[in-house]
Amino acid sequence: METIAKHRHARSSAQKVRLVADLIRGKKVSQALDILTYTNKKAAVLVKKVLESAIANAEHNDGADIDDLKVTKISRS
Repeated sequence: METIAKHRHARSSAQKVRLVADLIRGKKVSQALDILTYTNKKAAVLVKKVLESAIANAEHNDGADIDDLKVTKISRS
């Protein structure tokens, strides 16, 4: 099952968000949250908020287990 979370009108450039997104793409959610917590960039805070929203959506809507979740696709549109 795929869960989607979006943050519209984020005030950050695509290049800055891409630098942070490349760090967590393909990682497990717990590892991605750790990386974002200790990344000293403004975009990391924005991406972390969206990731936490996606986790909550997966738990609530799909009944998914957090340990099984993985970041498969992340992009700035």
